[in-house]
Amino acid sequence: MKKRILIVAYWLAAIALTATLLTSLDYDLGHAVAMSLSFLPAAMALSYFLPKVDRTRGRKDQVLDTIFIILGVMTMTFFFIYLIQLLFLLVIDQVQSGWDLPSMLWNPVFVAVVLAILAYGHYLLVKWLDKKFPSERPVTFNSGYKKVSLRKEDILYIESRDAEVWIYARDGRQYRNRTGISQWEDVLGPGFVRIHRAFLVNRAEMKVLSSESVSVAGKELPVSRKYKDSVQQIYE
Repeated sequence: MKKRILIVAYWLAAIALTATLLTSLDYDLGHAVAMSLSFLPAAMALSYFLPKVDRTRGRKDQVLDTIFIILGVMTMTFFFIYLIQLLFLLVIDQVQSGWDLPSMLWNPVFVAVVLAILAYGHYLLVKWLDKKFPSERPVTFNSGYKKVSLRKEDILYIESRDAEVWIYARDGRQYRNRTGISQWEDVLGPGFVRIHRAFLVNRAEMKVLSSESVSVAGKELPVSRKYKDSVQQIYE
């Protein structure tokens, strides 16, 4: 509940700050608040979809996925900007009062910067909240044709195998799932650490054997060069 309240508070503060910025473009307060709301759906969509880009795919696929997401949220923003402007023109009759939409709001660079700041702020907040208030709710996913629920502490590690990931849990339980390992990293949060392109490990169950390998439940797993520093920092 605390997490939800803080997230709602963040978006309310984001609307207020965006409205404050827009008042510098000669908006009155009512217009500024209304137009700041046009950024909200796209910023929330960006903060949700961008972290879900599968980082285990090739660089070209990652870039294409990112471009599609950005184009989608930019299109959404301009649609809402136009829609809110139209509502003001039709409902409040702003034609007579001479209200014109500042050209800055049609500037894609300005819009992209505002969206990026709002989305990144939300990302940092959620990351901090996950660390401060770890969720006790089980993780639910599909394995084959069955729905499975596991407590996070019962998951030992995740292994990526091409189009599938394998979830290794306590008592020798194993499950297959098609959610990418990067998405699993977001779901499981800071209690898990990436040690390799193909492995995501429960920190509480991990024992460092050397700079190149760790052990989880008696299973030796490799540490890649990319993640070596982050693994060492945990145990410094």
